[in-house]
Amino acid sequence: MSERREMRDLVTLDRAREVVGDLDVGGGTERVPLGEASGRVLAERVDADLDVPGFDRASVDGYAVRAADTTGAGEASPVTLAVGGLVEAGERPEVTVEEGVAVEIATGAVVPPGANAVVMVEDTTEGEETVDIRRAVPPGGNVMAAGADIAAGDRALGAGVRLTPRTVGLLAAMGHETVTVRRLPRVAVVATGEELVQPGEELDHGRGQIYDVNTETIATGVREAGGEPVRYTRVPDDREAMADALREAAGECDMILTAGSTSASGADMLYSVVEEVGDLLVHGVALKPGKPTIIGRVDGTPYVGLPGYPVSALSVFRLLVAPRLRRAAGYGTERSVTATGRLAVDERFDEGRRRALPVGLVEDGDGETVVYPVDKGSGATTTLAAADGVVDMPADTRRLRAGEDVTVELFSPDARAPPVLAVGESDPAAVELLDAVDGARYLTDGDRAGRRWLRDGVADVAVLTGEVAGPEAEGSEVLAAWTREWGVVTAEGDPGDHPLESLAESGRSVATVNRDLGLRAAVDDAARESGLDPDALAGVETAGIESPARRVADGRADAGVALRATAERLGLPFAAVGVQSVSLVGNEGRLAKPGVGRLREETGSLPGLLSDLPGYAE
Repeated sequence: MSERREMRDLVTLDRAREVVGDLDVGGGTERVPLGEASGRVLAERVDADLDVPGFDRASVDGYAVRAADTTGAGEASPVTLAVGGLVEAGERPEVTVEEGVAVEIATGAVVPPGANAVVMVEDTTEGEETVDIRRAVPPGGNVMAAGADIAAGDRALGAGVRLTPRTVGLLAAMGHETVTVRRLPRVAVVATGEELVQPGEELDHGRGQIYDVNTETIATGVREAGGEPVRYTRVPDDREAMADALREAAGECDMILTAGSTSASGADMLYSVVEEVGDLLVHGVALKPGKPTIIGRVDGTPYVGLPGYPVSALSVFRLLVAPRLRRAAGYGTERSVTATGRLAVDERFDEGRRRALPVGLVEDGDGETVVYPVDKGSGATTTLAAADGVVDMPADTRRLRAGEDVTVELFSPDARAPPVLAVGESDPAAVELLDAVDGARYLTDGDRAGRRWLRDGVADVAVLTGEVAGPEAEGSEVLAAWTREWGVVTAEGDPGDHPLESLAESGRSVATVNRDLGLRAAVDDAARESGLDPDALAGVETAGIESPARRVADGRADAGVALRATAERLGLPFAAVGVQSVSLVGNEGRLAKPGVGRLREETGSLPGLLSDLPGYAE
């Protein structure tokens, strides 16, 4: 009579999860080509090392003009300009837009020197050598400024982000050929049982043969959960053969899965083989189906023996193994395909067309989902990179009201709210702090956006410059504060003792940041204190805090505004002008969130972090 061992000490499902959760599965990183990166998880932060786009780009077909030349233009009183040439996409402009001149331009083309706006072709009437402008355009109209998509020096993607076609596109836009990702755990899938036959072969029903369903089913589940399945040939019901197969798999993989031979009968001997060649941690789970599950280690490699029946095997895999593989691969907890949440702000759309509104998700302090719009325009890859899904706005829907429930169609079942949503000023110290929270999302839309999103209850934390006062100070708490030195950088030579005055010198090309950034406020205040007109220092306005210095470094500007930290990293001459305060401000209603708590803990490392950033101090 064959030996039989009764499973008396069944563990609970929660306990089985704890045991599997404590197993050491995989680890390490690897660098893969960008074409193979979709679905993988970033192992390290990716910063933008160039502006995207790297030039001021026309966003429509039309005419590049000086905005001032279109003042007063209308249907009844068009402005007539001379046509001075044509700029196609992909070519370097060889014309300069002078006063009273318009240059025909294609969508995506480089805006020629002298122009600061583009008039849509629909708002013009062509003549033989002239064009009538029937609608005025403001400075920057129909132009995507260099760095408007993503600016050099900004944090593009954080560690722990799972790459998708959208984020792979963002990496491609920044010129990345390869990317560092977490290594996929290699999972051995070993089928056992004399009765199994591979699909495609003939069955002998008289011998009780069945097709091997579990190998492909489980291997597919492994792949979907973030692992790399390694299939092993069927192992017969022989003790020595099983021991050899398990040892071989242990030497080649990060985890071993078998299906079948897990019960307590004499033929199902895997539990005793595991006792012989490793550690048997669990034999039997109080679960239906799935009672005869085995958990252990073989030569130190994690092992789970799944029941032989496919339904039982898949059930146990889903409940015990898949979550552990997803965590090892960095995938996080699986979510449903749709999510319902409360819209954070009003959203309007009056064009009478159906709209798929890109949105992001964030959880409030009560764990409820808040949905916020994420839209930089159709030409910006960061729109989709920062979004988790879309909300359908039918053609007859002109407004979604703040507070109403909306259904989000997720881009993937794995889309989820980040552990921390930070909004506000781009700042190197804030980037370093946020790196402590895997998957944290940092929208560097500037100080104004940070204050608005904190006031509206959207952001978990905001990165703000200057004084934290007014409506945004109510219901918030300063988690950390520091200062950063800023000044002027030049392409050649010392900026001099009066750097701001040097920016206003006639004929000098100057780069600064736009008014959404808190750094611009510091520049304007310093200009007024020096008796200068802030507009005289404006020059080219960029969307990124490092962009002006980058323009100076590559010869597109003679001088620009920069942080000392940026200037020293780029090796540019720097003259200090002032010191600006920066604060990491938490929404009091979100302080209990685990991600915010982890970020708060990380602020204890601030002194050491600031010591590595030139011009920074507490």
